[in-house]
This record gives sequence, C-alpha cells and structure tokens, in this order.
Amino acid sequence: MAFPSPLLLFVFSVFFFISSSFSSNLEGEALHALRSRLSDPKNVLQSWDPTLVNPCTWFHVTCDANNHVVRLDLGNSNISGSLGPELGALKHLQYLELYRNNIGGKIPEELGNLGSLISMDLFGNKFEGKIPKSFDKLKSLRFLRLNDNKLTGSIPRELTKLPNLKVFDVSNNDLCGTIPVDGPFASFPIESYANNKLNGPELKGLVPYDFGCTEV
Repeated sequence: MAFPSPLLLFVFSVFFFISSSFSSNLEGEALHALRSRLSDPKNVLQSWDPTLVNPCTWFHVTCDANNHVVRLDLGNSNISGSLGPELGALKHLQYLELYRNNIGGKIPEELGNLGSLISMDLFGNKFEGKIPKSFDKLKSLRFLRLNDNKLTGSIPRELTKLPNLKVFDVSNNDLCGTIPVDGPFASFPIESYANNKLNGPELKGLVPYDFGCTEV
C-alpha cells in the first residue's frame, strides 16, 4: 500500500492552514464591521483587535479547533446600534447571543446564510421591521427567540419548513396576521405569541394568513 509522500503531506498541511487562516480573517473582518456599528459604553468589545491573525482570542467569541467562529456571546452587554449584512459571513456560527441590549434597526436578511446556526437569541432589544423570510434556510436552527422587540408584519410561513425548530418566541412585538399551524408551529405554546396584534391560529382556506395586517 502506497503512502503519501512527505512533500504531498506538507502541501496539504500548508493549504489547510492557509484556508483556515483566510476563513478566520474573513470572520474577523465581519466581527470588526459589527463592532463599528455598535456603541459600547462598557468596553466589552475592547479586545476586538482587527490586527490579530484571527478573532479567536477576542472576549465573547468562541472558536472551534479549526479557528472558525462558532459562538458570539454579547447578551446583557449594554451595547446599542444596529446589525449589518457582514454577519452573514460567519458561516460556521452556531450560537448568536445578542439578547437584552439596545440594538435596533432591521434584522439583516443575511442572517439566513448562517447555515450552522443552532440558536439565535435577539430578544429584549429594539429591532423593528419584519422577520426575514430568509430564516427558512436555517435548517439546523432549534431556538429562535425574538420576543420583546418592535417587530411588525406577519410571521413568515417559510419558517414552518424548519425541521429542527424546538423553541420559537415572538411575544411582546407588534406582529399581525395569523399564527402558523404547520410543521413545528403545531406544538408551540400560545404564550410564544402573546402581546401582539395576531388574530389567532391560521384558518386555511377561510382567511389569508396575513389577515389583519395593513401591509403585506
């Protein structure tokens, strides 16, 4: 049985290192772009130095063995500002924890590109606008908590296609229309929808799913 030559193994190792470093740099750039959008009165992002090789040594950032960012923990950090499309570059991110801050603006559609995401906690902020339909691409997502914001529009029916969604909370927003009844939505408690302008469960064939919304 022939074994790879030392030279071939070396080439593969260098290629893997370069690929990993390149990916880490892109993720670092995405996180630095996020930092530039945020106001940080408590300096929780002080360690986010863009001159470092990768962001894995930054506080509140967790990486895997390949130096890919897999977790962002900025809950209860007293930060404000907005999110940008750059976050969509964090392809390996599994946990996005931005709860209980003062972040506003719209939730970027690009968050739908985070195909590895397991948990998205954006509750307790000032997000407005609609829930992105692009979230239907988050096939690994188990926890989606968007409660206590200023979100409007209807609950996207695309979310009923998420096979692993276990927890969904949009209470205390300004959502309208009806509540989905398909897929995982068949088992979510009514408390998940409290304090909105929702008109109860969807009655298929009788009224449109966005019944009661002033805009589609």
